[in-house]
Amino acid sequence: MTYRNLLVERADGLAVVTLNRPEKMNPLDGGMVRELREAAAALERDADTGVVIVTGAGRAFSAGGDLAGYLKLYRSPVEFRAFLQAFHDLLAALEASAKIYLAAVNGYCVAGGLELVLACDLVLAGEGAQIGDGHLNFGQLPGAGGSQRLPRAIGVLRAKRLMFSGELLPARECERIGLVGEVVPDAQLMARAREIAARLLAGSRTGLTGMKRLVNAGMEGSLAAGLALEMDYVHRYATTDPDATEGLLAFAAKRRPVYRKGGAG
Repeated sequence: MTYRNLLVERADGLAVVTLNRPEKMNPLDGGMVRELREAAAALERDADTGVVIVTGAGRAFSAGGDLAGYLKLYRSPVEFRAFLQAFHDLLAALEASAKIYLAAVNGYCVAGGLELVLACDLVLAGEGAQIGDGHLNFGQLPGAGGSQRLPRAIGVLRAKRLMFSGELLPARECERIGLVGEVVPDAQLMARAREIAARLLAGSRTGLTGMKRLVNAGMEGSLAAGLALEMDYVHRYATTDPDATEGLLAFAAKRRPVYRKGGAG
């Protein structure tokens, strides 16, 4: 597919999705959200793709929404509701996906940009990245899940500090509080992202998908419900999925395992 706001590259099980409106710092407006949903749906149908890197062109991952465009949307409650629903649906699709989404955060990552990152499975940042909520700097509120996902990611008090202050934090501080998994020099960001993706792709796809589903589903309910889910899922995986047996056979034979490609987990 050809996109106006995105670049999408696919090769050897890896897809790289680049938000590509650098002159506007990659705003998550209606057009960008729509194309991200289309790209995510296309990648979900592609059995070869196992890992998706999301990054931004230019000086920003994404500086957030189109503030000027919101003035028009606010005057049309039906259109604004549709935009919010589309953004929610996009992020829910990333979380529910059988693929692993890795955010490679470059430059500014603010407001809607942060909300997109919070729906990804792994977060890597260049050391020059600046990350924060930023909504209240302009009298706005997060409308794509930020007020719910951020406290779950870094704790309520730290989340309130970021949301209330509108402050942008440097990448190293974001790593310290658990908002970013790893920080690397800016020039090495994409190389490191590809290195991580290659390692993931070398493993069991169904095992990786299963791990993602266990963690995400477990965070939605009580500990007891999560433990019950884990027992049922692991029992099914171990007794029915060839990758589980292959891993043990490879260990016993002192060889590298040969896992299936694709699979829904």
